[in-house]
Amino acid sequence: MGLSGTGIAATLTLGISPTTLSFGNITTGTSSASQNVTITNTGNSNVSISQITLSGPGYSMTGGSAPATLSPSQNLTLTIQFNPTVAGTVNGSISIASNATGSPALISLSGTGVTPVQHSVALTWNASTSAVSGYNVYRSTVSGSNYTKINSSLVIGLSYSDATVQNSTTYYYVTTAVDSSSVESSYSNQVTAPIP
Repeated sequence: MGLSGTGIAATLTLGISPTTLSFGNITTGTSSASQNVTITNTGNSNVSISQITLSGPGYSMTGGSAPATLSPSQNLTLTIQFNPTVAGTVNGSISIASNATGSPALISLSGTGVTPVQHSVALTWNASTSAVSGYNVYRSTVSGSNYTKINSSLVIGLSYSDATVQNSTTYYYVTTAVDSSSVESSYSNQVTAPIP
């Protein structure tokens, strides 16, 4: 009985998809949406991953425990987020050390931290028909009730700027007039200020 066979060389290769991740502009103090990187054994033999190293401030990674062994066609998924703490462009990388050809494999990371937009509300009103010492400004996040005074001292003019507002909130404002005896009028008409 004749026997025949062909020996083939072991191929140790890893496929990385994608090899670059861009997180775009992310407001400082917040987290980006997660992005995944898939590591696939594209060879015909087991590949041993000895180390997966993440570098770059503000980046975090889950799912990348090492050491690990991938059999042919087996996948490993890394999940990456960008959490900038300062404004500016931040570059990072992921290094995958293994016994595969071309080790270490590198994945490039990029993102930009942007400063939160600070909004303010500019209020103006008509002068009281009575003699007054000044005005108080009240604010609420509930229409028609729960007003809180926001000026620390009487407003002498007919305008006020509120720079303590928060994004994605709607505020409701009223004013009162205060005479020389510190008698305060009833609330003015309410105005609404939605903050994007």
